[in-house]
Amino acid sequence: MTPQSDEDEVWRQIVASFNDTAERDPADQPWPDSENLPAGPPRRVAEDAGEEALPQPADDGPGTAGDEPRDDDDEGHYVPPPPPPLPKTDAATKVAWAALFGGPAYLLVTAAAGWELRGWALFTAVAAFIGGFVALVVRMGDGPPGGSGWDDGAVV
Repeated sequence: MTPQSDEDEVWRQIVASFNDTAERDPADQPWPDSENLPAGPPRRVAEDAGEEALPQPADDGPGTAGDEPRDDDDEGHYVPPPPPPLPKTDAATKVAWAALFGGPAYLLVTAAAGWELRGWALFTAVAAFIGGFVALVVRMGDGPPGGSGWDDGAVV
C-alpha cells in the first residue's frame, strides 16, 4: 500500500463521517456529572432575588423573531460624547500641505491631459513637493507637545 492510498482512505473516512454526531461517553469527562448543563436552554431568568422570574423565549436559532431590535430597550446604552474639535493650523502648515499634494497633482493632470510641460512648470511642481515635505518635517519637532507637564510618560 502506498502513502497516497493511505491518505485517500483517511480522506474517504473523514468525508463519510462528516455528518455523524459525536457520541459522548460520560466516563471521558474531566468533570463530575453534576456540573453538566441541562439539555434544553434555560426558560426563566431571575433579575433580582426579590423579583419574580421572567419567562424568556427559547432560542430557535438565527433569524427568529427574537432577534429583532426593540425600541423600548434603548435605555442604558452608552452614547459617547462628541469628539473634540480638530486643532487649528496656521497658514504656513496649510501652504506646506497644499504644496506637498499640489505639485504632484499638477504633474499628474498635465500628463493625463497631454499638455506640454515647460521646464519652469516642471521645476516649480517638483520644488513645491520637496519644499512642502521639508517644511512639514521641520515643523514636526522632536519633543512632546508644549503643555504636557513635567512627566513625559514612557519616553523611549
